[in-house]
Amino acid sequence: MNENKTNINWFPGHMAKTKREISENLNLIDIVYEVIDARMPISSKIVDIDDLIKDKPKILVVTKYDLCDKPETDKILEKYREMCYNVVAVDLMGGNVNNLINETNKIMKDINEVRIKKGLKERAARVLIVGVPNVGKSTLINRLVGRKSAGVGNMPGFTKSLSWIRVNKDIELLDSPGILWPKLEDQEAAHVLAALSSIKEEILNADSIACFILRKLYELYPEKLKERYGIEELDEDFIEAYDIIGKKRGALSKGGVTDYEKVSNIIIKDLKNGYFGGITFDRVKC
Repeated sequence: MNENKTNINWFPGHMAKTKREISENLNLIDIVYEVIDARMPISSKIVDIDDLIKDKPKILVVTKYDLCDKPETDKILEKYREMCYNVVAVDLMGGNVNNLINETNKIMKDINEVRIKKGLKERAARVLIVGVPNVGKSTLINRLVGRKSAGVGNMPGFTKSLSWIRVNKDIELLDSPGILWPKLEDQEAAHVLAALSSIKEEILNADSIACFILRKLYELYPEKLKERYGIEELDEDFIEAYDIIGKKRGALSKGGVTDYEKVSNIIIKDLKNGYFGGITFDRVKC
């Protein structure tokens, strides 16, 4: 058993189609919500987003903030603010999206003032919502609308096409399927995306992703690894760690031999279900 970090790339046809449709509809858009995951605020940021949305005003919406390691994520968000990004963090479980609505109205006020000067009428903000798969876009939309308007699927690729959703009299949203970029050149970031469910599980090697998760936890949160599994050291081939988890969680086959496939799935699901507490897999890059 080893990490065997093979290259990950996932850019199915519907993502290319989504990017094309966004470009075709860009003239209808006033503001863009670029949604990133607070647990991976660097890895989940779309690499070629500015090529896609051109010079449209953008709000960087940080979801799953309640699930992250706030001090570490805040360091990254502060860097974004220093780069003049308009950053709004939201707790989707708490449903507090007022700051996002207020920021949207503020930007739209300036846009409507320009429209009035041109002899045009004021209108509701038309907002494109875009992000990598499974970053919380549908849950965010539901919080904004105040009712279940968008299907929430805990899997990448759940939303399949662009669709307009009315939030209130002041905001209309254009929802879009999750997108990545044609080549995931940063493979560390690609594995973070895979570990946190932004890449379709069917194309991944579960053992490789599970070992990556163990390595990241050992590197960044050794106390959580010890608390959850009783692991204090990681051997190079991960066998001992897998045996400890297998015994602790009853993932054993006949004869008491560790079922490695089951252990891999346990590790991936434990991360997915938030059993390690607040974690952030990205760090400020100097």
